[in-house]
Amino acid sequence: MGQRRDGRFLAEVRVVKARVERVWTPQVDDQEVGGDEVGEANAWIIGDDEEVIVIDPGEDAGSVLEVVGEREVLAVICTHGHARHIAAAVEVAERDEAPVALHRFDRLLWRSVHKDVPDIEMDDGGRFDVADVQLEVIHLGGHTPGSVSLYCEDLEVVFTGDALTASGPVPHEGLYTDFPGQLSAIGERLLDLPPGTRVLAGHGEETTIGDAAKRFDGWAAGPAGELG
Repeated sequence: MGQRRDGRFLAEVRVVKARVERVWTPQVDDQEVGGDEVGEANAWIIGDDEEVIVIDPGEDAGSVLEVVGEREVLAVICTHGHARHIAAAVEVAERDEAPVALHRFDRLLWRSVHKDVPDIEMDDGGRFDVADVQLEVIHLGGHTPGSVSLYCEDLEVVFTGDALTASGPVPHEGLYTDFPGQLSAIGERLLDLPPGTRVLAGHGEETTIGDAAKRFDGWAAGPAGELG
């Protein structure tokens, strides 16, 4: 707090240098990555001009590293273990000898694509530091057993992978692994975030927590078809 000459206090405004960048990662031959036929996916880069964390690098490491440029990759974080989102994880991480993070419940999915196990097993409530902000791990389950979201309070964003997009809860290859669990996780773990929080998902355009809350009752009526 700062004090004015008249004795009143002014709140100090924190200037955050970190920013979020999106990379549309193309789909490669579905025979190579498990047949997740959903077209382009979103990879997310969070950090500043010096260092970044890559979230869900997709299948094309080159498109991600082109945007990263000369900045140091501190970690690669996978919101879940589906091949469409993790195929390039090792290649992106290896450039700067960065660790790869995944929830332990999705290790079996990971091993269907990669031989080595992830370096970091994420837990609910875990935190990652990058630039001048933090990412908080929120375990969701539902879409996959180990699905997580990553919440950054300072930037008012949450990276939701395929747990939640602007279209609602996302199936995998047209099917829901655990629709009630996925919906419950959204309601109990995500809708408590501030309404203005931007939802940055694994596919499609962004939405907000407030918009998701308005549409939640409609989703609760049951799956409405293929969303991803």
